[in-house]
Amino acid sequence: METIPYTVTPREDTGLINAKLGIWLFLASEVMLFGGLFSAYIFLRLGAVSWPEGSSILNVPIGTFNTLVLIGSSVTMVLSWAALAEQRFDRFRLYLGLTMLLSLLFLVVKGFEYSEKFSHHLYPSSSSFMAIYFTLTGLHALHIIGGLVVNGYLWGPGSKMWASDPERFTNRVEIAGLYWHFVDLVWIFLFPVLYLL
Repeated sequence: METIPYTVTPREDTGLINAKLGIWLFLASEVMLFGGLFSAYIFLRLGAVSWPEGSSILNVPIGTFNTLVLIGSSVTMVLSWAALAEQRFDRFRLYLGLTMLLSLLFLVVKGFEYSEKFSHHLYPSSSSFMAIYFTLTGLHALHIIGGLVVNGYLWGPGSKMWASDPERFTNRVEIAGLYWHFVDLVWIFLFPVLYLL
């Protein structure tokens, strides 16, 4: 069976493996997506006659807690990759499992936060602020679900590759980690913009 080139060794022209080059291109498109939405937020806010402070509508302690949860999940994601680099598959499973648990915790807390808004009759149609809040945080939650699916695959059936091609599997976990760090970074921008300003 012929192997695809540049799945383990870097390309000569870029110095990156194909997967890493691909994830950087994908993340560039994601930056444009979220950049457009952040720009919409800025234009909505500048054009508004009155704009509510996020802290008057949103629950800052819950947002702070979720920020810490996502930062913790980034740490466990790095530790899962480092465990593979040290040939510690058992540690990889532990740390990636913790990453997924923290991701689920974030989504559960966000679900409670959404239900609180709905119970107070705050919907996307309530105001421009609520529309952009639900759009940005909802899209971010979808990205977290996507990361959960990928990490769940790597933790479960995809981990079989560790036995046959550990270097390639380690690269896949690194690529998933780059995506996960991007998702966390988006939240680190969303939290102060929506909750504190």
